[in-house]
Parts: sequence; structure tokens; C-alpha cells
Amino acid sequence: HHRLVVQRTTNLTAYLFQFTGEKKKTKTIDKELNPVWNEIIEFDLKGTPLDSSSFIDVVVKDYETIGKDKYYNYSNCISLTVPNPNDQNMGDGQTGETAGIFIFLHITKGVDSDEDAGDVAEPGAPGVSPSGQPKKMVRTTRKRQRTLANKPQDFQIRIRIIEGRQLPGNNIKPVVKVSVCGQTHRTRIRRGNNPFFDEVFWFLMCPSDFVYNAYSLRADSLMGEFKVICGVSLTGHAILRKWLLLSDPDDSISGARGYLNVSMFIVGTGDEPPVEKREANEEQDDIESNLLLPAGVALRWATLSLKIYRAEDMPQMDDAFAQTVKNIFGGTDDKKNLVDPFLEVSFAGKKVKTKKMLLMDRLSRNDVIGTTYLNLTKIASSGGEIEVDTTESEVGFLPAFGPCYVNLYGSPREFTGLPDPYEDLNYGKGEGVAYRGRVLIELSTQLDDKTDKKVEDISNDDILVAQKYQRRRKYSLCAVFHSACMLQEPGEPIQFEVSIGNYGNKLDSTCKPLASTTQFSCAVFDGNRYYYLPWADSKPVVILTSFWEDIKSTMDYIFCQKTKTMTKTTTKRSNVKNVKPNTALRLTFFAYHVRRVINLNLVAISYQLPDLEGKSNLTALDIQIKNLRGKTMASVKEAAIRMREEAVDVRATMPDIEDWLERLQQITEEPQNSMPDVIIWMLRGEKRVAYARIPANQVLYSTHSEQAVGKYCGRMQSVFMQYPMDKNKGLKIPVQLRVNMWLGLSAHEKNFNSFAEGTFSVYAEMYENQAQVFGKWGTTGLVGRHKFSDLTGKVKLKQERFMPPRSWEWEGDWLIDPERCLLTEADAGHSEFTDEVYQNETRFPGGEWKPAAEPFTDVNGEKAQNPQEIECPPGWIWEDDWNFDSNRAVDEKGWEYGVTIPPDDKPRSWVAAEKMYHIHRRKRLVRPRRKISDTPTTEKKDIGDGWEYSSLIGWKFHRKERSADTFRRRRWRRKMAPAERVGASAIFNLEGALVRPFIDEKGSKKDTAKLFGASTPTVFCRFDKSFIYHLRVYVYQAKNLLPMDKDSFSDPYVHVSFLHVSKTTEIVKSSLNPIWDQTLIFDDIEIYGDPQTIAHNPPSVVLEVYDNDQVGKDEPMGRCTCPPVVKLNPATPLTPKLLWFPITMKGRNAGEMLVAAELLLKDKVVYILTCHVFSPSTCFNLLQLKLNKNQKCWQLNEITNDVNLPLVPPRRSENLYMVPQGIRPVVQLTAVEILAWGLRNMKAYQLAAVSSPSLIVECGGQTVQTAIIKNIKKNPNFPGSVLFLKVLLPKDEIYTPPIVLKVIDHRPFGRKPVVGQCTINSLEEFRCDPYISTTEVAMSAKAPRDVVIDMGDRMPSPSKQDTVDWWSKFFASINEHEKCGPYLQKGYDTLTVFNTELETVPEFRGLTDFCTTFKLQRGKTEDEEEDPSVVGEFKGSFRVYPLSDDPNVSDPPRQFRELPESCPQECLVRIYIIRCRDLQPKDNNGMCDPYIKISLGKKMIDDRDHYKPNTLNPEFGRVFELNGYIPQDKDLKISIYDYDLLSADEKVGETIIDLENRLLSRFGSHCGIPKSYCVSGVNQWRDQLKPSQILQNLARMRGTPAPQIADDGSFLSFGGREYRLDELEANKTIHPHLGPPKERICLHVLRRQGLVPEHVETRTLYSSYQPTLSQGKIQMWVEIFPKSLGIPGPLRDITPRKPKKYFLRVIVWNTTEVILDETSITGENMSDIYVKGWMPGMEEDKQKTDVHFRSLDGDGNFNWRFVFGFDYLPAEQLCMVSRKEHFWNLDKTEFRIPPKLIIQVWDNDKFSLDDYLGTVELDMLHLIPPAKTPEKCSLSMLTQTGKNLTPTSLFSQKSVRGWWPCAMEEDGKKILAGKVEMTLEVLEEKEAEERPAGKGRDEPNMNPKLDPPNRPDTSFLWFTNPCKTMKFIIWRRYKWLFIGLILLILVILFIGIFLYSFPVNKGFTTLSKTTQMH
Repeated sequence: HHRLVVQRTTNLTAYLFQFTGEKKKTKTIDKELNPVWNEIIEFDLKGTPLDSSSFIDVVVKDYETIGKDKYYNYSNCISLTVPNPNDQNMGDGQTGETAGIFIFLHITKGVDSDEDAGDVAEPGAPGVSPSGQPKKMVRTTRKRQRTLANKPQDFQIRIRIIEGRQLPGNNIKPVVKVSVCGQTHRTRIRRGNNPFFDEVFWFLMCPSDFVYNAYSLRADSLMGEFKVICGVSLTGHAILRKWLLLSDPDDSISGARGYLNVSMFIVGTGDEPPVEKREANEEQDDIESNLLLPAGVALRWATLSLKIYRAEDMPQMDDAFAQTVKNIFGGTDDKKNLVDPFLEVSFAGKKVKTKKMLLMDRLSRNDVIGTTYLNLTKIASSGGEIEVDTTESEVGFLPAFGPCYVNLYGSPREFTGLPDPYEDLNYGKGEGVAYRGRVLIELSTQLDDKTDKKVEDISNDDILVAQKYQRRRKYSLCAVFHSACMLQEPGEPIQFEVSIGNYGNKLDSTCKPLASTTQFSCAVFDGNRYYYLPWADSKPVVILTSFWEDIKSTMDYIFCQKTKTMTKTTTKRSNVKNVKPNTALRLTFFAYHVRRVINLNLVAISYQLPDLEGKSNLTALDIQIKNLRGKTMASVKEAAIRMREEAVDVRATMPDIEDWLERLQQITEEPQNSMPDVIIWMLRGEKRVAYARIPANQVLYSTHSEQAVGKYCGRMQSVFMQYPMDKNKGLKIPVQLRVNMWLGLSAHEKNFNSFAEGTFSVYAEMYENQAQVFGKWGTTGLVGRHKFSDLTGKVKLKQERFMPPRSWEWEGDWLIDPERCLLTEADAGHSEFTDEVYQNETRFPGGEWKPAAEPFTDVNGEKAQNPQEIECPPGWIWEDDWNFDSNRAVDEKGWEYGVTIPPDDKPRSWVAAEKMYHIHRRKRLVRPRRKISDTPTTEKKDIGDGWEYSSLIGWKFHRKERSADTFRRRRWRRKMAPAERVGASAIFNLEGALVRPFIDEKGSKKDTAKLFGASTPTVFCRFDKSFIYHLRVYVYQAKNLLPMDKDSFSDPYVHVSFLHVSKTTEIVKSSLNPIWDQTLIFDDIEIYGDPQTIAHNPPSVVLEVYDNDQVGKDEPMGRCTCPPVVKLNPATPLTPKLLWFPITMKGRNAGEMLVAAELLLKDKVVYILTCHVFSPSTCFNLLQLKLNKNQKCWQLNEITNDVNLPLVPPRRSENLYMVPQGIRPVVQLTAVEILAWGLRNMKAYQLAAVSSPSLIVECGGQTVQTAIIKNIKKNPNFPGSVLFLKVLLPKDEIYTPPIVLKVIDHRPFGRKPVVGQCTINSLEEFRCDPYISTTEVAMSAKAPRDVVIDMGDRMPSPSKQDTVDWWSKFFASINEHEKCGPYLQKGYDTLTVFNTELETVPEFRGLTDFCTTFKLQRGKTEDEEEDPSVVGEFKGSFRVYPLSDDPNVSDPPRQFRELPESCPQECLVRIYIIRCRDLQPKDNNGMCDPYIKISLGKKMIDDRDHYKPNTLNPEFGRVFELNGYIPQDKDLKISIYDYDLLSADEKVGETIIDLENRLLSRFGSHCGIPKSYCVSGVNQWRDQLKPSQILQNLARMRGTPAPQIADDGSFLSFGGREYRLDELEANKTIHPHLGPPKERICLHVLRRQGLVPEHVETRTLYSSYQPTLSQGKIQMWVEIFPKSLGIPGPLRDITPRKPKKYFLRVIVWNTTEVILDETSITGENMSDIYVKGWMPGMEEDKQKTDVHFRSLDGDGNFNWRFVFGFDYLPAEQLCMVSRKEHFWNLDKTEFRIPPKLIIQVWDNDKFSLDDYLGTVELDMLHLIPPAKTPEKCSLSMLTQTGKNLTPTSLFSQKSVRGWWPCAMEEDGKKILAGKVEMTLEVLEEKEAEERPAGKGRDEPNMNPKLDPPNRPDTSFLWFTNPCKTMKFIIWRRYKWLFIGLILLILVILFIGIFLYSFPVNKGFTTLSKTTQMH
């Protein structure tokens, strides 16, 4: 069994345990932040033993009744280490049978609750098992990520290198290099295998620098380079105190090369860096449990192989010049699309998840044909999208794609030799506007070793496999254009072209000609602003047939999801979002909508997914995605059911519902969509103007199910076309289309019939052209035109050449049928019109003026009619006679003069004054006319002979012949009918050209491409009947519009467009929150088509906001669309509801508009005959006529029954209707009280300072103005602070108008410019009930009349014996009890430490309870990205409450009463700066030399002399006092600067405190309230007023009775409650510093009033360089004392603590078993041993023993004392080391280093470097207990720390003696290098003086006295002791040799002497003598 005991934790409410797939839960504890469970959870191991890889997952959840439990934090998986039963070295009380493991968990809440902890499984992060393979995440609710801003932002990366452990190597000097995105920092060099660094590096970057989202941390050592890459996803933000496993990048098999402890943060805009908590038992923490594995361990090489099969539909890329060159060199004359393509693929980095494909052409330079991206997130899945049970199989899959075509889009296909203005589109920048071809590719991924793959040909087998994916099917597309409106200007006739791929593209000659273009039409004015195309009952139709792969099965799924879920749920969601749930009624409505959304979701995801079995063209990706979709839908469905059952908190459901939508949207996107988008182009004349791209899947028909049909298939959709590469991002709409499209397989064409409306007619058409020569019409004057031609006149046609398409036949003969859409008169659509004619005269210079050759022309000089001949058209009347236009630069008779310069025939410029050289003059004659009746513009009966006339060959034709006309034409048409098929689907058979190509005189065949547009049939959809509708648009108000004028406001008005009608609202002057309150009534809108279709899918009302400018053009301010409520029966009691719709401009939010619209179908039209001439049958036939508005017959009177229409709304003026009751918001008389306190920090306006401002407050159409501030410098507060407004405000909060504040400056000459404005959108926070509570006003600065200050109890002498200081109090308050000494035991009180600014503490409401600060803005938003500039602050507040409508009821009491004095007050300000944390480094060494600079008004304190050298965490402990006047000096600025000797000091950061808010706030924030009233000691009372006086002031302010206090202070009653002192001080220690009981009981009561306590606040420092990023934190507090209240209490002494001097005495007694490193001359192994020791950080104080020479057995005797002096902070358990890093440094750097001792054993060499033998590192805080005897001393003592040995602190033990092992590394393993016997002793400075001891054996040699070592006689240095050398080395070893030698020498001498002294023969001697004589 495996038992787990859960005892308690903090801030959590439920535990979930998971072990080997089995889940167990604790019980839930309600409403408890510190729950105690005391539960035992057992897992049955079923006999399986635990091993080292076992782990338990612990998930903590906040139990929610609705939906998913909130996720707190995923605790690390807990590794289970089981004691080995065979291990004999178990600690006390542990036996081998122990199998219960007790785990105590400390769990903290997640760093950033916004982010999803389950998105990225980092290597080594929670959720990754030790092997590095991601294990299953148990996902809880996925929080939606914050939408990231698209502006470039600054980021900070902070990396803290804490320490290294177990680094390999001997006597190494490690250094850590940190490289982030090209910036490198390195730590200081340390020594030893376990170095302590504790250094922080800051890296600043913009997102563009994030090349890879990874860090490379390197430790450069003697052994080379170690590298770890630790991926930190941006969503994680932080890694706190994790161990990095270092590994060698070149040798990944070698395993761990040590560990590095680091913390990393990425801090973005608005992020708070997390606080690092150092645990008490951190030193023994388990490295394994906090280990981050290097990326190489978890990642595997993946090879992405991309097969590129073929490309098609490449556009022509070489221009005509290249073609002619090819022809010269024998090229064929057949012009082909010239393109030489090659393909480039790039996959940039492992983190950039895009692949890019460019097709290039290489004739001249490489032109990019097109670019496309494969998004890895769409074609691969990590499996994290789904909440699955861990036991289920994985749903993630590797990247896969195809074989499938990828479509390329880019610039339009017209290719010329000129530069392409849209070339960027081919690189994938921006949305491609035209199809540019496609490529067949296949992508697969294999996990294998790193290999160098080369580009190679695809095998034939693969090519054969890919064949089945290329099977084509025929598709048919039909698009019916119902309307084209909102055209900006008239100009040339307009045509639309629809294409899919190359099919339907006019310029493409590779496909059959198709009826893909509409006929040309001229735009008509809509009577207000826009133009529209007058298609009336004949709607143009385009037909396309195309051939594509069968993608239906792939697409079926998408539609199942998208159409139903997305549309319905999204609309419901937007409705729900508009509701602000703050009242019970609204909550009910809100809950109802939420239930609807949940049910809709459930219905939508219950549809069966299409079955993929048996489909021939399935790809690997299809199967994977189907699996993913199934799992996702199941998980969403399960969550929705659970939410529906458990929903309690309605508001909490929204994030989950949005999460579902997001997840469903992710899986609905189909990556393998090979069908190109449908592209609609608008052509003006021959030029392409605007386009729209519609994804084919939206209009694709499916037979699978109704749900699988495309969203807009066979349904009307509104399309806003856009300009290609529009720099204004849709600021203007080229045209709004209403189009109905159907795309389906030709096999399913019959199904089109059920979608089609109206009747389709198909015609062939041609034009007959004539010119007028000498007054006669004929064909002789046709220059460049043919007698019969197409519309353009360029293509020659003949009637007999026309042939109907296959299976079609002619129906009837050729007929003359004029095109009415092109015959638009200039006045069409206008209700008022001005006819104009120019009268021209010429002369010779100086001669008389005479009529010109063309006396009357238009503005362009073309011939025009004589004004007297111009007749008034029927239905119009003249308003005036012909007059000259005097509103121009003309003389008094209307003439303007000019000079003609050849070859021009008229002047280019005109002037108003006549000169002698002028030879030409003209006069503009105008005559206005007005429309009186709606006469039909086109009448069928009056075709006449069908001629249309024009003054020149062009586009502008009119029906009636004028004298100036020279050209005429008429249209011939012939209708066609299908031969066999019936129904609308027959039109899909219209393929190919109608005209057979004919041979001209020269015998060459004409280019068929030119015939394309001309010879395709034209198709129309005719509607028999139109319906008349009535539209009302209720435009109520807008808010948060953009300021477009320099005065910070706009003058907005709205253009409201609906189909072919538009109207404009009135202009509201100078407002960003205009209330129009206007109903726009559109009467008699004619719409063709079934009313039911309109009801289901109504056209939207488009509202465009414009800013009215007196000079120049009106500027657009954005647009919004609003769907109307359709009522087919006007009597339906359905009233539209005003809703807020977003206004967008250039893709950004530009405000909101409150509108509603309703579209009513008028009653059936009743026709009454007024003549009785006809027979009954004739009457009947007349009634059968298909009549529409433009075809009324005079015989009929049309009477429409208007009875059922809603009542006409009330009028504000003749033509202005207001929004009617029932729709307009219900209003209530409301009081708005305004506390206008004052203005602050006003910036200059137009270079002049703001000196005499006043404030205008606008709300709900009412305004009120304050008195003028006489002199803002002397007193910036308003005289008479309270204003009052009675306004009619809506009861419903969502309709409430904002409050607008305008500050105007009163300047000389009566100028009153607006110098600042502010809009307050929500009044909710200012609403109050005037009767409930009396006002809470500011802490009054009025002093009580008599202030008695008893000096006796103010300044007592501090008691000498108190051992505690202010820092004791501070550390006690932040729970660092080991640092606070006996402070708490004495019963002293603590203070409150806020981890944020005091203003952000929720219970103090930002200290704005008296008045809030509002930022004032000014100016136009020039650059959309910029925020408007802040030009000042308004201090004030508001109270909003309802008033009774009954005039007899008196008004409730005013809210703002008993205000403090508004005149300036002199105050004493005390600033206490305690310390800073994590400052931004400013020096090259990664450090900072910070000091404080404080400014208040014009006063400044520069504390540069007290800078803290080389630190990022300075402890200042400084107090400053300043005098200032509030409010002028309200802003206290505290800056931290970096001290530099030579260059200017840099600012690290600053924080600004508003002292005025603190002084005025009712929370008493000017001086915090302590816990106890002390008259002496460290907690002495500091406020000016005693607690009893503060309590009385508080009672007066709140309007409650004064407190009743007993004389002896034992009893007090206040605010209806009674208090007793003995109860309040029941468990408190009464210490001698406490004051009298009366004040103590008052203080106890004050502490319960919610006032600001005695505190320390932590403020974030910001810099202007990076205004959104934290530059560090400063801990401080401020006290403000108004001088009028008397003298404040004494200053607190917060000087930092100084470190204590300690001494470490180390006596090295003996060594043994030291490695014998050398061989003596006599061949013995020996070592000359000495011992070296030092404390890390104090390497300059290294000490050595003397040398024990010639140790032959590894033993050494020393009796030597090391004495190390060090500064130690007992509170922090760190040594304080001060030293200069380099000799050139000015200051010593302070380091805090853990106290350690390093002892090394060396071998002394005289003539070479000493040899290192071994080392032992002793941590003085966690000392390894020594062995009593050398036999028990072993290497295992070093490795078994914490297991069965209990380390102790030398500081508590004081002294210890014993044996420690020394280790050395050999071949990567540690070996025993010797043992050292030492005594370690720690003494404070005083003890050291009392018990002195010298170094070594020097005097004073005592405590204890060290005798010289008892070394063997053999221990000496041969060099200095020759006698001993002889005695102990030579004699002892070579004694017998010497004796032998001596004996040998003696023998030789003996023999020599013997021979020498041997006697010679006498006879011989005599003989020789005789011989001589002779």
C-alpha cells in the first residue's frame, strides 16, 4: 500500500491526487482559505514495488458549482524515494519495513492566472516526467489568453544565477555566461565545485529581437563549455529557483556535468515580477524534484520531408517584348503564358511555425509568382487542445499534409513590363487579390537522427500514389447580383467579374469563355450621398463551370460545425456581452441567455460527423483531424452538460463558453482545402478597382446533410468589397454588394433549382453603330468601329455568326432592346438639379469679342445645346431663369479669361480680370430645377427605334437626340432557351463562346481571347414582383468617438445607408459622445425577392460616422453595421431594442453607437381601376400585368394601406423625427452632484500657461460651469467646490450617457479655448442612495480649537537596555523571525507590509474616496497608434442619485457637505526609505550604485553622498523631512539614481505619490495608525493628534455622535457599539512603554474603523525610457503633518544593521592516508604534506600550515591554527564581504556569501609547482558531523548529507573536533585523497578578545596552547639539513652498501700497502750496482 497523509495547506480548498492513472480526491472545504483536511489517501500498489521513477500528481482546485473547478497550481510531480530495506545505514527509528511515506506540501497559487498552464509542456516543467518525455497533463479549465497588443512592446528578461553544485573537475574556477538574443553577461569568477554566485542579469528587448524563445546558459570552466538551453514559453513568465542540468553539447551521452540553480523571469508590459520565496530548508532541497532537463534530452530530431509534385495555372510573367524576341529567333507565333518557374521552401527555426512557399520566374530577374504559408498549428497537434483522461490514447500528431494542392494568391494577373504596384502581395504581405496558380505538395514528418537531406526527384511509385488525389470533378457556380450600392462616385460604367481559379478570369485564354461578367451599368445617385446600380427587376447573373478535386468529404465537417454553432452562438454571445449583470432582473435575463447558448452548443455539437471510411482520396491528416475533432467535441459536450446541470454563478460561465467557441473554431478550419477562393472584381470601364475574396467552402453545396451546406450557399450575403492593398484599411467602401451564390458539383445541379429565385433569361447581344456625317446617319464616319460590334465597339460581330451553345436553341428573333442601365441621365436620383452650359467667346488680341466656333459647351469643352433649346424634363419645374454663376473667380458679368497655347484648343487656366493678351473667355450659365413627381425614368412602351446618342464615342449616352450628337448605337438581343433541360439549373450549360471565329480578309484567324467578353451570353434573373418596405432607423447616441479636430472634439454626423437609399443625421457640434436622438424614415423601399428570404437574412443598415469640417473635406470617423428587425406584418407587437454596436475604423475600435432599425413590409398593394372603357377581360388582363414601381400604368391608381405602420415619431423640427417612446431609453429625473475640487499639472496651451481656468460639466444635454480660478499658481482649487445638475438620465445603465468635463481658459480679448477634456463613461461607481448613509467626507485638516500638547509624554529618553530596533519590528512583520531577536517575546506590535502601493490596496479604494483624479486630454489623434496626450488632471468626484418626479417631495440631503478648507496648507512631509529590491542594473558589471533623490514642488534633496556601491538590493534606511504647501506641491517624486564618477548619473526609476489624496482621504493615510499607543520605546506615538482626538474628528465627519469614554479608559461606546479595555487587551503583554488607558481604548476602536494602519508600502519604480516595465521595487512609507495641527512625534531611527565581527579558528591537528604523490631519490613513495584553508569570498586571506616533509605513510602532524576574521549577519546567515573587484575600482563591493570553509591538502615541491592532493568544503551552517576516529572517516560522509547524518550549524555548536575526508577527482570519479583532523571554533569579537589565540603557533599561543608537532625524525627538507639527510636517508638505506664499500676500500688499501711494503731480492741489487760501476 502507498499512503499519503494530507494535513493542511493555505489558500486552497480541494486536492486531487493521481498515482499510476488512479485518481483520488479529498473532501471539499467551503469558504476557507486555510483548510485542514487530515485525510489519509491510500493507493493499492497491488504488489508492485516503487522505483525511482514513481511519482504522484497533485492538483489543487477551487471547487466550483458551475462548470469546471478553478485550477490553482499544478504542483511538481513528487518523486517517491523508498528506503532500501537492505541498507544498514538508516537513521534512528527507521526500520527496513517502513513503507509509509509522509509528504508535506507547500503549494503556492499560480504566477499568472490569465495564462494557460497546460498549453506548453516544458522539459522538466510540471507535467514532464524525469525522462523528458511529456506525460499527460490533467487539464483543468483553459483560461483564455489575454489578447496581446499588436504594437511593438518592450520586454525585460531577468536571469538570476544563484549557485552551482557538483561541478566536475579539481580546483576549478567556474564562471557562468548568460546569452540572450545576442546580449551576453558573465558572472564573477568563483572557486570550488559548489560555487555561490547570486547575481542578476537584466536583458532589455523589443519583440523583434526574439529570434528564438530560448536561453543558452554556459559555464566556461577548465574543462571546456557546458551548455543548457532551457525553453521558457512566454505564457509561463517565470522559472523560480530551478536546477538546470548542465551537459556537454558535444558529448550528449556523457550525462550530467553538474547543476546550476537559476531563476528566470520574462516581464512584459503590466506584468508584476513574481516574488522569490527562499525556503528555510532550501539547502537540503532535492535537486531532482526541481530539475529542468536540457532541451536536448527532451527534443528529438524531426525530418520534415516535402514532396512537390506539380504546379499549374501559372500566370504569364514575361511581357510582350520578350515574346517578340522569341519570335525573331524562330519561336512559334502561338502566344503562350511565358513562365519559367522554380520553387523555394523555407522553414525558419524550430519556433517559427510557418512554412513559406515562393514560386519564382527567372527570365530577367526573379519575379515572385506567389507565396503561401502552411501553419504548423493547423497541420500538427500537441494534443493539449483536449481535456482527456490520462488513461486514454494520445490525440496529438506530427506535421502532415496532403497530397493536396496549395493555392497561391497575389497581385492581379495583368502583366506589363512596368513595375507592379501590388508586388508585395506576391510575397505574402497583405491579402492576395488574385489567384496566381497552385502547387501539389505532400508533407510528412519522421522522427530520426539528424541527417543532411538533399533535394531529389520523387520516385515513380509516389507519383502514381498521388494520381488519385488529382481526380477532377466538374463544379458549377452561379452568382446572382441583387444590388450594388454605396458607390462613392459615378464615372464610367461598372461591371463585375466572378472567377474561381482561372475559370472566369477575362484575361485568361486557357479556359473556355464563360458568362463570368455582368453587363456594364452606370451608377445613379441615391438622392443623398452615394450611387447605386439601377438593376431594377433584371438582376445580372454570372455562371461558371470549373474542374477541381472532390473536396466535399473534407468540407462536409466544416459546415456541420461552422454554420450552426458559430453563427448562433456568436450572436447569442454578443447579446449576452451587452448585458451588464448588476441587478436581479438583469441577472435573470443574463442567465436565460447563457442557458440558450449552452443548449445551442449542445445541439450544434451533437451532429454526426461524416464517416471517412471508404473515401478514395483520404490523406493521413484527414484521419488525424477527424480523431481530434471527435475528441474535442466530446469534451466540449461533456463540459456543456456539466455546466448546464451545475451552473450557479452566471457571470463565471462566460470565459468557459468563449473557451468552447475558441476550441471549436480551431478544429473547424480545414487545412487541406485545395479549392481556390471565389474572387469578385469590380471593373470601372476596363480598370480593376476593387475585389472581394469569398472562401469556396462558404458557398459550397453538400448532399451530406443540411448542416453541411455552406454558410452562404444559396443565401444572400452582403459583401463589402475592398481596394487592393488599401493603405487606409477599409476607411472607404468601394461598393457594397448583395449577392447570392451557389457552388456545387455539376452532378448536383438539379438541387440548385430549390435555391433559385426569379426566372432566368439568357440573351445573345450585339450593338449596331452609326455616325453622323454632314447631317446624315450612316456607317461611313465610323472610325475604328464596326457596323455591328460588341458593347466596346472594338470586336466585329455578325448576326449569322452567332451560334447557341450545345443543348440550347434560339427562342424568337433578333430584337432591338435598349440597355436602360447605361442610359442614366445626370439628374437621376436627384430631387434638385442644376443644368449648366458654358458660353464661349474668342477674339484676336485687342479685337472685339465674338462667339466662338462652338458657342455653347460643357465644362470639358464638348459641344452642348443652346440654353434656350433646353427643355424642362417631365416631372420637373424650373426654379429660376438662366443666370451666370457668380460664386467663382469671375468678373462682375460672370466672364473668366484665358490664353490658348497650341496644340490645346482651349485655355488650361482661367483668371477673373481681362488683359489685352487674353483671346478666350467663358461664362458658366446655370438654371436650377426641382422634381415635383416621381416620373418613371425608363418606359418600356417608348422604345422608339432604340437609338442611344452621344456627342463622342465613349460611355455617356442619352436617349433623346441633341444637336451636338455625332454618334449613335442601339442594342440587338436574341433570347435563348434550353433545348432539353428545364429549371434554373439549365444555365450551367452555357459554356463557350456564342460566335464562331471567322477569317478576315487576310485569312488570319482572330485572337479568340478578344472575343471572350463580347461573345459570351448575358444572363439575367428577372423578378415578377417587387415588394415595398418601410424602414426606420433609430440613431440615438454614440460614445467614445475619436477626436478629429484640434480642440479635442469632433462634430459628428451619420450617413445611414440601406441598399440603394441613404440619409444623413444632423450634426452635433463639439462632442465625442453625441446624442442625435433621431429617427430616419425611409419610405417605399423597393426590394425584389421573397419577403421570407429578407426576413431570415435582412440586408444590414450601414452607419458611417463623419466629422463635419468648416474647411476642407469631412473626415470619416468609422463605421458600424446594424441588422434591422424585419416585420412582415407591421401589426406584430415586436419593438426593436436599442443596442450598442462597435464602430470600427481602419480595423481598430473607434467607439460605439446606440442604434436600432426595423424593416416593415407594407400591406398588399390594392389596384383600383378608374376607367370603365375596357371590357372586363381587358381589366383582368391589366390586373395580370407584372407591375412594379417603375411600370405604373395611368389606368391604375395605386393605393397602399398605411394604416398598420407605426405612428410617426414626434418631431423636433420640420424634418427631424425623434426616437419614439417604447424604443428610446426610459429616463428618470436624476441629480448629479459634482465636487469640483481643483486642477493640477495643467500644461501650456498654444505656448501660454493656463492661468484662469474654469470647468464645464456636461451630462445628458445639461451643462454647468464652475467659478473661475483667479490664479492657478497661488490656489489651484475651484472657489465654491460643489455644483448641482438635474438631468433626465436613462434608468438602464447601458444607455447612460457619459459625463464630459471641459476645462476652458479665460484669456485676454474674450478668448476661451478648451485646454483639456475628459470623458467619464461609467456613472455606476458614482451612484449612491442619498438616504442610507451620511456622507463620508475627507479627513478634515481643521484643527480642534484647543490643541494641548503634553510635552511630558512626547519625548522620553529611550531606554538603554532595549536590544530591539526598528528592523526587528520590520522583520517580525514579514515573518522573518530569525532576524527579529526577542522583539515578539516582549509583546511589541508589528506593522503591516503591503506588497503594492498603498493606492492599489483594495480596501482603501485608491485613496480616492474624497476626490478622484481624472486625466485631461487634448488634441486630435494624429497617429492612430498613439494615445492622446495627457495635459493635466482634474481632481473631483461625483454623486449620482434619482430624484422624485413629484415636485412636492423635497430633495434628499446633499452628499458633499463639511468639506475641508480648499486653501493651501503648509505641511511637514517625512519620507522613510527602507530598501530597494531588484533594481535595473546600470553599470557594465551588471550592478548599480544607487542613491536617492527626492523632489517636492521646487524643493529637492539629493542624497548622492550616501550611495550604496555595487548592489541591486540596497538597504538605505534613510529618513528625509521636507516642508511644502499642498495642493501646489502635491506630487512627491522619489527617484533612484545610479552614481557615476565621470559620466552623468543615470536615473534607474522613479515613483510619484499624490500627497493631496493621502491628506484628504477619510482613511487617514497621512499617518498610519499603530497597533498600540506607546509613549516611549521603539514604537513611540508619532501622530500630531492623540487617538481620542482622531476618534472625535472621525465621529464629526461621519455625522455620528461623539464617543463616550469612561474617565479611567476602561469603557468606550461609539457608533452604537460598546468596547471594554480588558476584553480588547485580554491576550496582550502589557509592557512599560504603553500610554494611558483612555488613549489605548480609543486606539483599539480606531483600529476597527478601516483606517490605514502603520505600514510599509512596496512601490514599483518606472522610468520614462520604459514607462510600462518595472525597474525595481522600493519599500518605504510617507507621513504628512499639517503645520496647523502642531508638532509631530519623534523620527523613527531606521538605520540599517551592521554586520557583527566573528572569528573562525581552525586547528589542523593531523592528516592521515594522504595520497603519496612523489617518489624519493631512494625510490620510496612519499609526500611533503601541507594544508591550505580559506573562506570563500575572502581568498586573499588564505592560510597555510607548515610542511610535514617526507610523510611516507600519508600521516602528517601540524598542530597549526588558522584564524579567519569575517563580518557575519546572524539575522541573514550570510557573511558580508567588502572588497574591490579590481585595483582600479573606486569602491569596495559588498557581497553576501554563505559561510563556508575550504580545506585543501597539497604536496610541497621546491623546484616546481606544488601538487594538489584533495579538498573538503565545509558549510558552517550545515556542517558535516566529523568522524571521531580516522577509521570511521570515509567519502560517504560527503554524499550522505541529510540521509542518515544530521548536519548542524557551527554557530550554534560553537566548537567541533574530528576527522573529515578530502576528495579528489580522477577519471570523472571521486576518490579519497586523505583525512584531516581539525578543531573548528566560531567566536564573536568580544569572546576572541577575552580568549586570544595567535595564528599558526605564534604568540599568544593559547586557548589551547599548541605544542610543536611530534613529527618523526624523518620529517625534514634535505636541502636545508644535509646531516640529517646523511643520517636518515643515505645511511639508513645504504648502510650495508657503505660498509661494503668501506670494507672494499680498506681491502684495496691493505693490498696496496701490502704490495708497497713487500721486500725485494738483494743479489739483484748488487748486480745492478756492479754493472753501473763498470
